[in-house]
Amino acid sequence: MTTLDTETNTRPWWKDLTKYHWFVFAMACLAWMFDCLDQQLFILARNSAVLALSPAGTDPALIKQAGANATAIFVAGWAMGGLIFGAVGDKIGRAKTLTLTVLMYSLFTGLSAFATSVAMFEALRFLTGLGVGGVFGLSVALVADSLPDRARPHALGLLQALSAVGNVTAGLIAVFIGYLETFKIAPGSAWRGMFLIGALPAFLCVFIQIRLKEPEKWTKARAEGKVTGVKFGSYAALLGDPRWRGRALVGMLMCVSAVIGLWGIGFFSPELIGDVIGRSLKAEGIPPEKLPGYRTMWTGVNMIIQNIGAFAGMMVFTKLASRFGRKPVFAIGYICAMLSTILVFKFLNERSDIFWMIPLMGFFQLSLFAGFAIYLPELFPVSLRSTGTSFCYNVGRFIAASGPLFMGALTTWLASGATSPEQKLEAFRNACCWMSGIFLLGLCALPFAPETKGRPLPEDTVAAK
Repeated sequence: MTTLDTETNTRPWWKDLTKYHWFVFAMACLAWMFDCLDQQLFILARNSAVLALSPAGTDPALIKQAGANATAIFVAGWAMGGLIFGAVGDKIGRAKTLTLTVLMYSLFTGLSAFATSVAMFEALRFLTGLGVGGVFGLSVALVADSLPDRARPHALGLLQALSAVGNVTAGLIAVFIGYLETFKIAPGSAWRGMFLIGALPAFLCVFIQIRLKEPEKWTKARAEGKVTGVKFGSYAALLGDPRWRGRALVGMLMCVSAVIGLWGIGFFSPELIGDVIGRSLKAEGIPPEKLPGYRTMWTGVNMIIQNIGAFAGMMVFTKLASRFGRKPVFAIGYICAMLSTILVFKFLNERSDIFWMIPLMGFFQLSLFAGFAIYLPELFPVSLRSTGTSFCYNVGRFIAASGPLFMGALTTWLASGATSPEQKLEAFRNACCWMSGIFLLGLCALPFAPETKGRPLPEDTVAAK
């Protein structure tokens, strides 16, 4: 079999790209980067939004639970959008469907700033999730079908790594808005400005993406499929054909593990940071009216350094997976993601801990997602590439949507009888540590996954080996 990741070809992969290749790559990266920006703005703003939209005097524990509920609803919308638009992308084209999903998530992100109740906020987050969910599968399928084979894994790993730029930008927006909240804008209102700012760049990106053409590989296969009867974007074809069904189920389990680990645990680090920073600021004598602004700033700092670690982790994963293969690097990644998550939620107690524990967790948790960008499109043929990738990445989100709810319930159970804020915080820490075991699910799925390093993309007419 021809080896694509050849070690004898020392020519840099980017030298194989034409000007149009770079345009396609840039548009896919911008779509996913702004998608991640909007995700992170939600994570940073959700507690402030729910607090502002809840009746005065609501129990803080109920505020946290409402934040978990909003997260679950957002992730469920994400999962549904991924399934819908992944199949649509295979049927009518990756480029036009990607533009539609970017328009959706930018529009509803902006409208989230005008929510007047928790229920309205949750509904808008669900609609945002529909658009957000379609972007990953469409972006990686677009790049996989448009770029040369040798450049594909490197470009896809970099696409995922650049998502950290969107995440860091969200953190910078939070720091800026939080700073304004300390003296210029009303305390507790920063979340509205964050959503408005986050909607603008993605909306503008739509007008550039209109120039995208469908990949020649997809256009040719679609024309041939009409003659041969190959079904594009069909879940019946994905799950009914034994060549693709096993790959879809294994890929889904691998993604479930990482998605729950990230969205059910890792992305609740702002809550932990808020408690640690709040205690520190009170000890420093910061006036109560300035605490919301300072908390917003510090959760932004947390997001920035977490994603600096994530960028490094995704670049390292891409390099190692291209050299040693996908499966062994995934195995190391799952183990280290679990250990680093336990380290943060069990032992982060001081402000100084944030600057090394959080980037370490970001490095290992997010590195897995570079692996998904590289690996998932290598599992499926062109007729099912967007569908299969979106299935693996998003079906798990229906399960992952229960992660925040389960963690909230587990925290409540562990906190039964707790009376002090310190005891309740300890219960939250313990719940996160117990849930970190979910990363072992991905490790258990790996023996059933095919190794794809050096192999050509599968075709509809050739049985998978």
